[in-house]
Amino acid sequence: LNLKFLMSLDEKFIPIRTAVYQIIENFLKKIAGLFGYPQNPGMPTIYEMPNETYARSQFFDNLPTHKTYWPPIQQPETWFEMILGPAPKVESIPRYIYENKEEGFYSFYVENYKNLYFLPDWLSEFIQVQLNICLDISILETVREVLFIGLMIYSQMVILRIAISWLIYINPYTFPWCYLAAAVDWTEDVLQGIVPAILGVNITGSVFLGVLGVIADSLNNLVFTMPFLPSEAEETKVLINNDLKDILVFHYLPILWYRHSIPNNIREYWYYQNPEILEYMQKSYKDLNIQFLPDNIIQDLNLETTDSLLSQMNSLSESLSTQILSVVGTNFF
Repeated sequence: LNLKFLMSLDEKFIPIRTAVYQIIENFLKKIAGLFGYPQNPGMPTIYEMPNETYARSQFFDNLPTHKTYWPPIQQPETWFEMILGPAPKVESIPRYIYENKEEGFYSFYVENYKNLYFLPDWLSEFIQVQLNICLDISILETVREVLFIGLMIYSQMVILRIAISWLIYINPYTFPWCYLAAAVDWTEDVLQGIVPAILGVNITGSVFLGVLGVIADSLNNLVFTMPFLPSEAEETKVLINNDLKDILVFHYLPILWYRHSIPNNIREYWYYQNPEILEYMQKSYKDLNIQFLPDNIIQDLNLETTDSLLSQMNSLSESLSTQILSVVGTNFF
């Protein structure tokens, strides 16, 4: 009986439901009529992407993601790490360097990930040309590691400040907590007008922690391409451990060595310590008008050329003087 009653009740509400649907339909049609409906059907429901753009987007979607872990995997190597835990370390993407006679001595490749980051070309060029950081990137790696550790330490300070704000019996503006408040509270002042509170709870600290995490993770995925520019990367596939992987290859002659002169310390290393590289460069890129010899060797060669020219000019002047004197003497007698 209850089931029949409910079914009959539903049947009674069917006309009402249909009437409501009809009213809403007519209302929407009147609004659409103001914009030219039905002659104007509106925007297309599916955007037809060009084949190349779609293939490119699919390629990036299929790339793997470089995974990092925080907190780091617990593998203590010292007593200090066993007691306090391992220190934060940059989980950078390795560069695999190789050399051969076809591609040169400074070629390398990195695995291609969808969350890979590079420096802009102009910044990479400035670092290499103006700061002379070309082959040895240990300084850049040290700076990145210092920034990463600094971000991790600061994020822990933000977490401690948030925890203190929930403990009402701790006054954060008394010693020693006042130093922590001075180091962190400025972020709340900056973000207070941007990030709204949720149910009366201030979430600026959580948002700022998320920003710090994104920046730190970007440092993990940052690849330095010296002596090449990031735009010189070539996408290809290679078989690694019986697994076909997408990689980015940097090979042949770096474009900056063609636009600008090769750093003199590199040319000195080739000339004095590794003449095989110098011979390869002179043979492979002899038509590009690039200077491969060190500056001091060029200066010595110029001096030798100048001395030889002077000696030839002196001998020529002496011979001419002798001939002139002999002619004058013959005419005189």
